[in-house]
Amino acid sequence: MTSEFREFIKEKKRIVIKIGSSSLQHKETGDLDYTKIEVLVRELCNLRNQGKDVILVTSGAIAVGKKAIGLSKLEQEAGHLGVKQACAAVGQAKLMMIYQKLFAEYNQNIAQILITKRIMLNDISKENAENTFEELLSMGVIPIVNENDPISTDQIQEDVFGDN
Repeated sequence: MTSEFREFIKEKKRIVIKIGSSSLQHKETGDLDYTKIEVLVRELCNLRNQGKDVILVTSGAIAVGKKAIGLSKLEQEAGHLGVKQACAAVGQAKLMMIYQKLFAEYNQNIAQILITKRIMLNDISKENAENTFEELLSMGVIPIVNENDPISTDQIQEDVFGDN
């Protein structure tokens, strides 16, 4: 982190970091860049150790799933919605496994929260989500948020709500 950015966040109590798929991967191969992810995790743990509430909003489930399943470039480009949903289901589990392992190295508990547009539009569901976030943060847990792509296709179809 730059010193300018550090000064900016010094006064903040809650920090939300959004990381996109392309920031998690090597540009050349599409494989995960474990060094970048490890640095991200270390910085988030340092912020948490300073008493900050930290929330990580992550993309990457579909990309990780595509690589895990071994879809060819042609299959990926021709992939219909169902293929993307299946890749998201595989990739979400793998991505959380990686985050879990890295955060555990710093003794930091994490939680997975999968959100859909319908949750945000339903007052009761939205309140339940807010309560969950508040409780997790009060316990020192870092919530890791992603859109629930296997169920909600808003992001996959590039709807207004999408992109986490």
